[in-house]
Amino acid sequence: MSNAVIEKNPHVTIDPAKIKGDSKRKMTIGEIIAFILLICITFTMIFPVIFMVSTALKTSKEMLQFPPTIIPNVFAWENFKTLFTNDEIKFGILYKNSIIVAVVSVIGTVFSSALVAYGFSRYRAKGKKIMFMLMISTMMLPYPAVMIPQFILFSNLGWMNTFLPLIVPTFLGSAYQIFLLRQFFMSLPNELYDSGKIDGCSEFRLFWKIAIPLSGPALATVAIFTFIWTWNDLLGPVLYLSSQEKFTLPVGLAAMMSSKFRIAPYNLLMCASIMTTLPIIAIFASAQKHFTEGIVLTGIK
Repeated sequence: MSNAVIEKNPHVTIDPAKIKGDSKRKMTIGEIIAFILLICITFTMIFPVIFMVSTALKTSKEMLQFPPTIIPNVFAWENFKTLFTNDEIKFGILYKNSIIVAVVSVIGTVFSSALVAYGFSRYRAKGKKIMFMLMISTMMLPYPAVMIPQFILFSNLGWMNTFLPLIVPTFLGSAYQIFLLRQFFMSLPNELYDSGKIDGCSEFRLFWKIAIPLSGPALATVAIFTFIWTWNDLLGPVLYLSSQEKFTLPVGLAAMMSSKFRIAPYNLLMCASIMTTLPIIAIFASAQKHFTEGIVLTGIK
């Protein structure tokens, strides 16, 4: 019972036995079944991660053992060293390439999408809604529909086997990210912009000094989405990159399964998978609060 009720009704008595009984309420059969199902689903989701870590720490001999073991007989920590020193895998180069493409793509997508979203949320013009609907409709186009025209365009520009086809389009905005940021910008009161105009701010300065600082959660959401999509992208690098020195991590992991190895090094592949997953886990863990807040706030409008 709340303190406010007790203050208004000082003669109300509280039965400690009743409170104790409520705290020890027995679970119903439905709740028990639901709890068991949640445990089973959780184990199903976690088991692949456990098996990945287990395989990464196995020797090449134990890796092929059947039935497979969950706990390695010998923890082969040297697999991680071999991953970075193997001249055929060149994991360090793959990692560097992925970081370059992902970081630049995040910068391009966040800035360009925020700029376009600010315009859609702030300005009034004839045909603005039609333009916005046309932009949103591009989300319904499957990538294979534009894959061949893009490939021909970038090939004629001489961008093949470079990072430009993977990076330059991000500076032209993303329909989904523009929609996400537009919803957030529309929730900002116009009085903020009016006060900025009184202080003599230009339109770009309103965007840079008012809209951007107040949009931290939404921008963090866009940055996380873009990083994950770019980091895990396989089709784009496969289309435009042809030399191993330019490969990103998804292409490198796929190449580890190719015929250049007599037996696929699954232990090294799992080591690479762990190293590939770590940045995503670290970014999401550090920005989880802003991520969830951005998702909630962009849906308020």
